[in-house]
Amino acid sequence: MTTKSTSSVLGGKASSSPLLSSPPRQRLVTKDGHCALRPPLCPSGSWRGASGRAWLLALQDLWGLLVGLRWRWVLLAFCASFLAHWLLFACLWYLLAHLNGDLAVQDHDAPPQGHVVCVKHITSFTAAFSFSLETQLTIGYGTMFPSGDCPSAIALLAVQMLLGLMLEAFITGAFVAKIARPQKRAGAIQFSPQAVVGQHQGQTCLMLRATNLLQRPLVDVKVSAVLYEEHEGQALHQTSLDFHLDSLGQQPCPFFIFPLTFYHPLDRRSPLYPALCEGMSNHFELVVFLSALQEGTGDSCQKRTSYLRQEIQFDRRFVPALGLDARGRYMVSTQHFDTAHSKEPLNKDCVVQINGDGSDRME
Repeated sequence: MTTKSTSSVLGGKASSSPLLSSPPRQRLVTKDGHCALRPPLCPSGSWRGASGRAWLLALQDLWGLLVGLRWRWVLLAFCASFLAHWLLFACLWYLLAHLNGDLAVQDHDAPPQGHVVCVKHITSFTAAFSFSLETQLTIGYGTMFPSGDCPSAIALLAVQMLLGLMLEAFITGAFVAKIARPQKRAGAIQFSPQAVVGQHQGQTCLMLRATNLLQRPLVDVKVSAVLYEEHEGQALHQTSLDFHLDSLGQQPCPFFIFPLTFYHPLDRRSPLYPALCEGMSNHFELVVFLSALQEGTGDSCQKRTSYLRQEIQFDRRFVPALGLDARGRYMVSTQHFDTAHSKEPLNKDCVVQINGDGSDRME
């Protein structure tokens, strides 16, 4: 039985070098999964209005904005929010003392007859700021305290405590949410920088590889992709692609701890067949999504990457990245993770067959 080579299946257009038939284009998704799409351009003279609308939309999603900021800006927002809160109520306490005439009282322990001091010993703005700080942090040194005979002071004290508790809850929640973000776990998932086209079980397939850099396993791993093709008028057409893992079919991978190779058959039903196998020169970008669950928390995480035409190699297959050491233990060779070689057969001295890769013994 004779099996057709990858070159013949692909219409004789295959080579050992990446496809270079299209000029470089701006990506929709970067290799590390970030969106590279630019915001809409504003007509001249309307940029102020557009900027104002952008700020308004950002403030409406203040929680998402704060959680998405980098740590340096989160810490700056943390300090600035509390300082602003203390300064605001320091101004209000100072204004209350001024309106009540407490600033003109020389001795707050012996005020004039008939005068009620709202807050003892607020005689300057510095003292008002100190009292605002003590109130919010419930320090209670005992020198300055509001009088029960001044309803305005009691009302202002209640307002400051309520707003302060809300601010503390918001900031604390943002810190916890930022620390526990699933995106941080997704950073330990790595894709191969290039995809390859080659033979797998007698079928021409597009292959890509993913690995989990941490020893903590991921479960229920699913890989899907969207093909963005440029049609007439620079319109982008979206088509979904399915990737499978060995004989699991469309079922998710239950355990992800070593490098996995995912396959997409390049038959005539594949949306990639016209671009890769029939030599169509229209620009396309393949965006790949890997979704998984963390074993310890059950939180979902997603890792993205993209492949352009020139990042797909023909007549290649990945070098085995999983093998056995001298003691018979499985080990991952990180230097072979993203290495692809030509279609010559591998060494037959294989000792383990995992995820479709024959793995040589590694000493």
